[in-house]
Amino acid sequence: MSKGVALSVFSSVLFAFLYYYASLMQPLSGEVVFGWRMLLTMPCVGLFLLYSGDWRLVKALFSELKSRPLLWVGLPLSAALVGVQLWIFMWAPINGRGLQVSLGYFMMPLMLVVIGRFLYQERPSRLQWAAVFFAAVGVGNELWQAGGISWETLVVAVGYPLYFVLRRWLGSDNLGGLWVDMLLIVPVAAWFVVSVDLPLAAFEQRPVLWWLVLGLGMVSALALVCYILASRRLSFSLFGLLTYVEPILLVVVSLILGETIKPEEWPTYIAIWLAVGLLVIEGVKQLLSFRRYRFNSRR
Repeated sequence: MSKGVALSVFSSVLFAFLYYYASLMQPLSGEVVFGWRMLLTMPCVGLFLLYSGDWRLVKALFSELKSRPLLWVGLPLSAALVGVQLWIFMWAPINGRGLQVSLGYFMMPLMLVVIGRFLYQERPSRLQWAAVFFAAVGVGNELWQAGGISWETLVVAVGYPLYFVLRRWLGSDNLGGLWVDMLLIVPVAAWFVVSVDLPLAAFEQRPVLWWLVLGLGMVSALALVCYILASRRLSFSLFGLLTYVEPILLVVVSLILGETIKPEEWPTYIAIWLAVGLLVIEGVKQLLSFRRYRFNSRR
């Protein structure tokens, strides 16, 4: 478990570093940075699948295309949903919208609680409902003060849960399904890279970009592999708790890059952070309860 915790925290640190890393790649646009990331990350993840023996998941998904024609539509839609998320992750810090995206990551687990209740008939606990209430207060403040939630926040807070629901429905919610999504994104990523005028002009102006692009693929692939390995070593509750480390680090990176939280926005952030804190308490309770159950079952 200690190795799993270390891998999870390390992956969050790498993803946060990747958030900052994008700002180092000027004058490349967010779309071009996203394109290079996909072109380099997808082969690395494919090699990991071969090494770990998980390539069978890819073959199984492709074999289902014959018996499930719906996958011909569902898989491209799944790739489009996650592609938007991977793009905005690279685009936001370059364009000064990192805080809005990080707020979306904080709101995402709260959206999952609501979806679980109404789509899968799950029964949220009192703490989870209290978390949803605080999140609603935060959203209400944003609607009142700013006239609406930023589109970047909505893309993450709503888009990612829709992606998770679709993958679960398609039966592609595994590493093989993620690699297929990335494979389908590659043509769009390549177009982003070559569609700009003089695609290599920026590299001639800043030769260090060649090394930065190579590092982008390596950091992205390493972060994803660490995340996957951590998920296999940790219980679901503990793994879920540790995922909150990443958005906290994303806020820190956004502030380092010069973004600021406006005074009228603080109530929104405080309410959302309180909501996340309640979910953390709920997760700790579940984890302790599970440990007590395992201890008693061994006696």
